[in-house]
Amino acid sequence: MTVKVVFLLAGENHKRGRGSYPDRADLSLPLPAVYSLDGLLVFGLLLVCTCAYLRKVPRLKAWLLSEKKGVWGVFYKAAVIGTRLHAAVAISCILMAFYVLFIK
Repeated sequence: MTVKVVFLLAGENHKRGRGSYPDRADLSLPLPAVYSLDGLLVFGLLLVCTCAYLRKVPRLKAWLLSEKKGVWGVFYKAAVIGTRLHAAVAISCILMAFYVLFIK
């Protein structure tokens, strides 16, 4: 699936003397992987695994994972999920790797 972006050149922009500019330019852009469900799941698993790993490093734990509320609290909560549910997260990572490599 692609997204079509249309630009309209207005007024004096097309009269610069370097040749004629088209009235419309058509650009086809691919959708990023975050908009698909499997891309969102991969992103979530990578976030949880990365935050759980960073929680084991003392300096990074104090610097990055000290806030429990707000935007930075998302990283803290992901680290807690990755630490407490390490078996389920590991199985999910293996299943997602199998899916991405062989099924998708």
